[in-house]
Amino acid sequence: MSRIGKKPVALPQGVTATISGQTVEVKGPKGTRSFTATDDVTITLEDGAIKVTPRGTSKRARQQWGMARSMVANLTTGVTTGFKKEMELVGVGYRAAMQGNDLKLSLGYSHDVIFPVPKGVTITTPKPTEIVIEGIDQQQVGQVAANIREWRAPEPYKGKGIRYKDEYIFRKEGKKK
Repeated sequence: MSRIGKKPVALPQGVTATISGQTVEVKGPKGTRSFTATDDVTITLEDGAIKVTPRGTSKRARQQWGMARSMVANLTTGVTTGFKKEMELVGVGYRAAMQGNDLKLSLGYSHDVIFPVPKGVTITTPKPTEIVIEGIDQQQVGQVAANIREWRAPEPYKGKGIRYKDEYIFRKEGKKK
């Protein structure tokens, strides 16, 4: 029995949900999000909470049960508080700045990297060495952060690169004489 799946998803004040078939649409102060579940689960709205139950005892139904409940919980979190990823640039001369709707990154290459910001995500640079990515879709926020990090992943010898805030980088010892 899924410990995650059996918990109902409570709807905070100011959030409304509509269920039509297998699609759940959640509206909140930050926007609207929807999720379509597989036919292995049943989604119902009871007492101001969304409840997900499996349609059988098959392995796939039990797998989808917890996943569908987590997706619905992420919808409600996204439209109320949103999701946020903080990144920091470590290295001499590594800088980030917003230019209109593009993120300009100086990462030690012979050219600056221009990263266009996709819709649904806001990027801010409170300091030249910090990047904050915010949005209501957890998957999209994480993917944008991964795409930015891909330009210069942290290396293990000096720790230079783009890293997530509070990320531990395993350091290696350099070569000996």
